[in-house]
Parts: sequence; C-alpha cells; structure tokens
Amino acid sequence: QVQVLESGGGLVQAGGSLRLSCAASGSIFTINNMAWYRQAPGKQRELVASITAGGSANYRDYAKGRFTISRDNANHMVYLQMYNLRPEDTAIYYCAADIYPEGGPVRLYWGQGTQVTVSS
Repeated sequence: QVQVLESGGGLVQAGGSLRLSCAASGSIFTINNMAWYRQAPGKQRELVASITAGGSANYRDYAKGRFTISRDNANHMVYLQMYNLRPEDTAIYYCAADIYPEGGPVRLYWGQGTQVTVSS
C-alpha cells in the first residue's frame, strides 16, 4: 500500500520561512511527477509547483523567486522551501505524486495536507 505524508507546516510571521516535506512510502516501483498544491479557505485547490523525476521544476507566478521545489528520488521525498511568506500564502498545502506501485498502474496519490498560517 502506498502512502504520501506531508510535514513541516506551522505558524510563521510575514517575511518568514518554512520548509515542507513530503514522503512517499510503501510498495513503490517508481515516481514520476511530484507536486505541491494548496487550498485556501473558500478557494479551490491550486497547483503551486511541480517537479519531474529529472528535476525540472515549474512554479505558479506568485511562487517564483520565493518558493523552491526539490526532490530526493532515492528516498521518495519532495520538498517545498518557502521564503518571504505572505499572509495570502495561508492555506492547507498538499503533496501529490504520480506513483507506479509495484505490480499496479500509475495513479495520483495525495497526502492529507499540512496547514501553513502566515500572520501579518
């Protein structure tokens, strides 16, 4: 059984930094794209950043220059380093990964989310 678990959220003042981590575990054959999404209260879930297995990253405009996505393929991890946080970054952040489980088809797995709150 494959699981995805985020950690690293919390409360931070505007201008501060946080690093989110996401670990995929279980019977994993390989992982393709990994990504971070977020959902603010009353808003739809949106893609923040994504990264391919080869390390090519893409960001939403508001994340460019402030957020960095990275991954550790050997340990099935993905990270989101966030700098210069703003109150509008407050949201639940979700990790998502395209995972081929051993003996099964690829599918998108989601974590349960981690809360990030930025105070002004």
